[in-house]
Amino acid sequence: MQHSQTHLRTRPISAGHLRAFEAVARHLNFRAAAEEMALTQSAVSRQIQSLEEEVGVSLFLRHTRAVELTSAGAQLLMAVSQSLPRIDGAVRQIRQSAGRRAVALTTFASFASMWLIPRLEQFQRDNPDIDIRIDATDNTLDLEVADVDMALRYGPMSSMPTNAVRLFGEQLTPVVSPWLLKGGHTITKPADVAQFTLIEAGDAHHTHLEWLTWRRWFDEHGLSKLQPKRWLYFNYAYQMVQAALTGQGVVLARLPLVAESLANGDLIEPLPKLRMDSPMAYWLVVGPRSAQRPEIRAFCDWLMAQSKVTRQTIGEVPDPDTVDDID
Repeated sequence: MQHSQTHLRTRPISAGHLRAFEAVARHLNFRAAAEEMALTQSAVSRQIQSLEEEVGVSLFLRHTRAVELTSAGAQLLMAVSQSLPRIDGAVRQIRQSAGRRAVALTTFASFASMWLIPRLEQFQRDNPDIDIRIDATDNTLDLEVADVDMALRYGPMSSMPTNAVRLFGEQLTPVVSPWLLKGGHTITKPADVAQFTLIEAGDAHHTHLEWLTWRRWFDEHGLSKLQPKRWLYFNYAYQMVQAALTGQGVVLARLPLVAESLANGDLIEPLPKLRMDSPMAYWLVVGPRSAQRPEIRAFCDWLMAQSKVTRQTIGEVPDPDTVDDID
């Protein structure tokens, strides 16, 4: 018997029991894990017992109404919680390659609404056999394990991975609906914005986005004590710009996100010579499991072409295509 147990503990672990272990460890409850896996509670319990026999130690402390991980169980959970999502991701990739071609990307909601989605029609027209899935979230996903192929991110170069490709930079500028200025008030100098409601992100002063605030723009132009007619706060950039489009006030906008609205006259930039530089930029990051797929390369090529148009529209100089280091 001792020989059998020793042999059992030196061979590779049976992978089938690891899902049951992960579910129980996550719920700390055999019944909840069994319901999730569509198994009986006794079946899950047998799988855990078999796994503990293979490992050679107890993975859970069983109490009357609950269980808790042992130190060995916590150590195993750390490895399992990293490896199972990678396995699942690889299987999804294999299944995907056998069916329709698709590109899955993640980006923050304002960028998706204001820059990406309005341009997608062209890519779909040129690539009718490629499906697109957009996961609009402010959470940063791990491209090695997440069910997405690429990410369009926003931040300074110092926060980006080494394989990130810069799409374009950013300047901030006051923009306003043209009909709001028809009431007799004009904006010809910085202090004139105080005649209007100023639109701003509600949490900008409490986050890492303080450089997007009107207060910083005031300080830049020697107006540190200036107070506007009133304030209007929103959570997202697309909400702020939508309020400006409907004439509710003046917004200090991210230039790349409003370039099209400026070009077609829906918004105007009353002080174009007073743009304020931002340390932020927009980036493309492609997941390591996806980079070589033809549909991913096609979408990346299209993104780079669209980004070049945006750089030209906002007058970004130098062009990242012509220099080695633009930041």
